[in-house]
Amino acid sequence: MNTIVDQSADRARLLKAVTIASVSVAILLILVKLFAWAKTDSVSLLATLVDSSLDLLASLINLWAVRVSLRPATREYRFGQGKVEAIAGLGQSMFVAGSAVFLLLESVRHFLDPQPLEMIGYGIVVVIISVFMTLALVTFQYSVIRRTDSPAIKADALHYKTDLMVNLGVLLALVLVHFGWPKFDALIAMAIAGYILIGAIEIARESIQHLLDHELSEDERFKILHTAVRHPKVLAVHDLRTRRSGGMIFIQFHLELDDHLPLVEAHAVADHVEEEVTKLFPNAEVIIHEDPQSAVDLDVVFNRYVEE
Repeated sequence: MNTIVDQSADRARLLKAVTIASVSVAILLILVKLFAWAKTDSVSLLATLVDSSLDLLASLINLWAVRVSLRPATREYRFGQGKVEAIAGLGQSMFVAGSAVFLLLESVRHFLDPQPLEMIGYGIVVVIISVFMTLALVTFQYSVIRRTDSPAIKADALHYKTDLMVNLGVLLALVLVHFGWPKFDALIAMAIAGYILIGAIEIARESIQHLLDHELSEDERFKILHTAVRHPKVLAVHDLRTRRSGGMIFIQFHLELDDHLPLVEAHAVADHVEEEVTKLFPNAEVIIHEDPQSAVDLDVVFNRYVEE
């Protein structure tokens, strides 16, 4: 139990740290990009400035969502409030999609009527700084994702991963404009808009899966079933159901046991299986129902699993 508590505390600490880092980096990026855009009037720099502004908004939403999702379960919210992270991710996808449409329209306007850029050197320096700052943040975010599997941080990391591509595209655009190809500024901004839109669709898809209680992956479900049926007194397992809510995983299934197994022993078997499954998923709440095998209607039983 202490191990689970320690892991929860560590998860909360990591999520708070990464959301604060995300907001801080977004503010710094906005300031330097605003300066560079004012100096150069580059539409591709405007694209990355708008993108960073939306990143700040998304990071602020994440800051709020993570804090709400970390609240313990209450009488009104028995399963906690972890789905706030998925709601935040869905909201972010809408903002990101809106920014992509805006950038696409602005890029087309500049492509049809390209304007000469000034003081391109400022823009190149700022973009290089942005690349290094964003790379450092994304590295930190993915280390946190590996340890927490937070959907909100996944969405935020996708924003900043997109930023890396955006910044590299802007750097290429500024270099090409410097060598006399002004329309490449607008063309690369169009490509950036398309890339951002794809990212928004991905964020929305994953967030909706969490909100609709999408099952764990096939590999994760097989591990649960295989672990449960390994107990020598477990004859089969059926009706496995799983879902995620923020950092929590909820797992429930039925064990098929010998008809004549005493209730006390059946309870001990279920406790042992629960302990083994929790070792696989320390942040899981496991609910197990014990069935006498003769009472199981094989015609209606759902996803029955028997060890070969």
